[in-house]
Amino acid sequence: MIDRKKYLAEYSTPTLLGVLIFASDFLNTNLFGFGEKNFAVWFVLSLLCFASGWYINKSLGWHRGGKIVFAIIVSVTAVSILMITFFAGYFGAAELLTENLVLYSLRNIMLGAMAFFGMSIQEVISTRRDTELLTQKVELYEKEADVVKKEAELIIKEANLSAEKIVNDAEAKAKNIILKKERIENELKEFIQTEKELINRYEKK
Repeated sequence: MIDRKKYLAEYSTPTLLGVLIFASDFLNTNLFGFGEKNFAVWFVLSLLCFASGWYINKSLGWHRGGKIVFAIIVSVTAVSILMITFFAGYFGAAELLTENLVLYSLRNIMLGAMAFFGMSIQEVISTRRDTELLTQKVELYEKEADVVKKEAELIIKEANLSAEKIVNDAEAKAKNIILKKERIENELKEFIQTEKELINRYEKK
């Protein structure tokens, strides 16, 4: 089941972008003039398209959002061309139809390019932020690896010391056992020698 709120939040901005691009067709063709009002209107439209592209990239991603923005530009431009062709008198394009079609198409493409520009800036900032996070994680992992390496070295040293101690203790025990064995053997030899002497004395008597 598709979440309607999420669906509307994701696709309301592309719809707004299409409406903005299409609405630019109803502006005066003198919009490219250097008048203050014309520049202000064009600046506001460009800024809105930039913001729309920013949010589209943030919500839909670069690949999916880019496809949607490209589809919007193509579809709105196609609809604009058909509308201006059939209503050339309303748009004042009856005399120079081809030139006006190119002009309106360029305006649509320009606003779409502003949306792509907003997507690009958002993608660069997002990628940079992700890169910084990854760099911090790598540095943290390297520090943890150093700590683990030092701990491992300490454990190995302790193990070597313990092994040496065990070997030394075993050697000492072995020496003690050998000494005890030699002492017992000597005592047995002395005891046997003493018994022999006693037996010889007894036999002589």
